[in-house]
Amino acid sequence: MADSKIEQYLVNLMLTYQKIKENLWLLDDEEHSLHGVAIMHADPFVIFRAEVMDSPKNNLLELYTKLLELNAVDVIHGAYALEKKKIVLLNTLQYDIMDYEEFRATLDSFSFALTQHYPILSKYREKTASKKPSKKVSGV
Repeated sequence: MADSKIEQYLVNLMLTYQKIKENLWLLDDEEHSLHGVAIMHADPFVIFRAEVMDSPKNNLLELYTKLLELNAVDVIHGAYALEKKKIVLLNTLQYDIMDYEEFRATLDSFSFALTQHYPILSKYREKTASKKPSKKVSGV
């Protein structure tokens, strides 16, 4: 049996999750596109957080402009934010007045953003140079 309103909502939504510690859950639900979404109850708030990507070194103004545009038109529940050198998706609800529909709407919004915005944001990711294996020439 679920020991909190949050856990009961996760069970009702049939999501795959892990209780990391008291008041902290990590969603690992590929079917619902909610991989790596953390939910933390820090009274009086419920904080939803998903790490999206590292902040790149180049094209920052263009990326931050795009994130603000996405916040304005596409992210209904939550917003993109910069946390240290990470781009994250965040939302905060008040535990006492949070209901099932509001909880579900936040996760639906995260799922939409994480899937639909990936092609848009992936072009800003740092490209790691693949090292070509060195050719060894053996002396005969």
